[in-house]
Amino acid sequence: MAAFIQKLFRSRKTTEAAPKPRKALQPEPVEQEDTRASQREEQLGTLDGSPSQSDLAKLAIEGVTSDIRQSAAGRLTDEASLQEVQKQAKGRDKGVYQTVKSALQQRREEQARLDSISQTIATLTRHAQDQAKSDDTKLYEARLDALLKQWTDVEEHATPEQTQAFLEAVHRCKERITALQSAAEDEKRQDEQQLQRRETLDLLTRTLDELKAQPPETLPSLASLDALQKTQENRWLEATRDTTVEKQEQKSYETAMLALRNYLSSVRRITQDRDTIVELGALLEGEGDPTDEQRAQAKNLVAEINWPEGYPIPTLLEPLRKLAGKPKAPTQPRVDQEQQKSLANRLEADLNKLEKALEAKQLKESKQLFKTAQQHFRDLDQRHAKPFQARMQLLNGQLRELSDWKGFATEPKQIALCEQMEYLADQPMDPEAKAERIKELQNEWRDLGGSSDRTLWSRFKAASDKAYEPCKAYFSAKSGLKQANLEKRAAICEQLESFLNNADWSSIDWKAAERIHQTARQEWKEAWPVEFRENRAVQKRFDELLKRLEAPLDEERRKNETLKQAIVEKAEALVDHEPLQEAMNQAKSLQGDWQAIGITRHREDRKLWQAFRKACDQIFARRDAERTEQQQASRAADESAQADLQQASGVSAESDEQAITAALKTLREIDPSSLSKGVKDQLQQEKQRLNQVLSTLRLRAKMASWQSLVIAATTGETAKDAAPQHWSALAETSDASDPVELVIRAEILCGVPSPETDQQRRMEIQVRRLADGMGAADNGSDQMQDVEKLLANWCLGGIGKDANAELAERLNMAIANLNPA
Repeated sequence: MAAFIQKLFRSRKTTEAAPKPRKALQPEPVEQEDTRASQREEQLGTLDGSPSQSDLAKLAIEGVTSDIRQSAAGRLTDEASLQEVQKQAKGRDKGVYQTVKSALQQRREEQARLDSISQTIATLTRHAQDQAKSDDTKLYEARLDALLKQWTDVEEHATPEQTQAFLEAVHRCKERITALQSAAEDEKRQDEQQLQRRETLDLLTRTLDELKAQPPETLPSLASLDALQKTQENRWLEATRDTTVEKQEQKSYETAMLALRNYLSSVRRITQDRDTIVELGALLEGEGDPTDEQRAQAKNLVAEINWPEGYPIPTLLEPLRKLAGKPKAPTQPRVDQEQQKSLANRLEADLNKLEKALEAKQLKESKQLFKTAQQHFRDLDQRHAKPFQARMQLLNGQLRELSDWKGFATEPKQIALCEQMEYLADQPMDPEAKAERIKELQNEWRDLGGSSDRTLWSRFKAASDKAYEPCKAYFSAKSGLKQANLEKRAAICEQLESFLNNADWSSIDWKAAERIHQTARQEWKEAWPVEFRENRAVQKRFDELLKRLEAPLDEERRKNETLKQAIVEKAEALVDHEPLQEAMNQAKSLQGDWQAIGITRHREDRKLWQAFRKACDQIFARRDAERTEQQQASRAADESAQADLQQASGVSAESDEQAITAALKTLREIDPSSLSKGVKDQLQQEKQRLNQVLSTLRLRAKMASWQSLVIAATTGETAKDAAPQHWSALAETSDASDPVELVIRAEILCGVPSPETDQQRRMEIQVRRLADGMGAADNGSDQMQDVEKLLANWCLGGIGKDANAELAERLNMAIANLNPA
């Protein structure tokens, strides 16, 4: 039973260990050791439970053993308790002092770390907002990535408002990056298209110039010209899609391509009717005269061939033209004297250039210049041409000498080209690569200026034909690919037409229709190469279908652009709207409305979005400005409060009641609504500390007064006037009659051990109280009331006058240990 009661009372939460008696009673050594052991057990029991911070602070100062004090100090977390323990342990307990000092240092370091993180969060948010508004686009995406990487390290410490502000700024930055990338891609595409158009024009011009310099003895390759025409037409088509082409540039292309088509048509006709042309040309060399029917046939054939002017007439056509009655070269109309003079000046300039080209040993340029000079020379009448005749003969001789010298120098190279072509003809290779190599060798031959040696040229031509023979099957298969692509394009037209015929434009999914438009154009582009002539009709049909699809799409885009323009105007009206929160809410609602709107033209949408984004930025900038003002006001309030807190921190338990009351009054006058959270918590903690210090000070004064009344009652002095007024009623309700029992009950209530001689009686009193349901007090107020009942009975009930000084001292020791919660 005794063990059960001891266990029961050990588990009761005690608030403070018993202090050492202020007056030594000189107990026996055995009794002192037992008292110390009992205190140690009680303090260990307190530590094993769930002690409050005030209990731990008490144990850290008044613990019986060093281990108890160190353990209690190590479990302290409240800053005020740590500071109080540090102050009292200084010079008394080095171990406890170092422990709480280290704990306080760690708290300061942790607070400094949190402040640094908070500053970093504010800095990153400000940088992100500045970048969203910055006009500096250099390394824009890299700078945003660096901000995001830094934000990852501090994101968990950010408040929801800080996170929202940062993410809003990042969202604006990413939208700007997307716009920059889109603009760069569009610019790159247009630059590439411009380059392709320029190269196409250069290639066509260069080809036409080469055809004008083509020797009459040979015709250019029909396959090469046909491939050139088709590839350049497709190239120009792709280079002019979705971009603006200047009228002069388009006119230059159409002029050059028309000239190439006419030349190609004449060459194709000559190739197709070569046998007929040769047969009719041979009639002039025969013994008999051609019949009228044969001359008519020759005349019709010459008209069908329609050889373009300005290009050397092939030798193959000369007999046919004679048979048809055509002169070798058209006669120039008579010109007036001013024209003759102008032509003479041009001839003079051409001859000067020719002389310089001959001096520089430039054979190809010299040939072209001499040919031009000959044309101008033929255009002159006899009077104006005569002064140039001798000079023309001289320069012609120099040109022949340069040609002979060049031929002597280039003949070994041409022989090497023949050998390379012959070697290539016997090599198994990829057809594309082989055809490309054949073309390279032919270009090298052409760059050498050709050859006047017909045998060498025939050798090179035969080797070229033999090398190209295996490529024919490949290009034939490629022709099949062109047919398949043509069929694919026809299928695209069928699908597109079916969609247009069945589309309900009143309830259509416009985004899906736009994707169909984009997909059709993409698949059309991928279905390449195709035969140009056969593709004309399909291309025309496709273009018409695209126009049919683009018409409602453009109408819907413009309607949606009108809606977005209305949203922009609403957003701009909200820039100065009050209250600000309502403006922000409406701006967010407008952003949702913006997203709900359907398709628009890309460029127009980008312009509208920039205007909308600008208005929204101005609205949220007002919020940022207000936040900045609030932060500045909060910092000013924090600084003012910190000064008062610093002054209040100097008030301790040793200060008088007036100083504590004044400090509390100063802190209560501070408006906590304008303070930051950290300073607000610090203010609350400091007020709690000062209230606790004030309560403790007043309690000590009250207990000192009670102790004086206890001593006065023992000496027989009356205490009615000095005792509290409510004690008279308490004295009447008390049931204690024995001073020893009263003192023991006070020791039980205050948690003070009784002397060994009274242990048995103390146990009986505890058992009796337990049986009566009157165990230890449930709370501080009940405990205080019970103690006051005992004191009232002692002082006013007459019990104190029967007690001795030792009992009075024990009662005062119990009062000194009283510490209600």
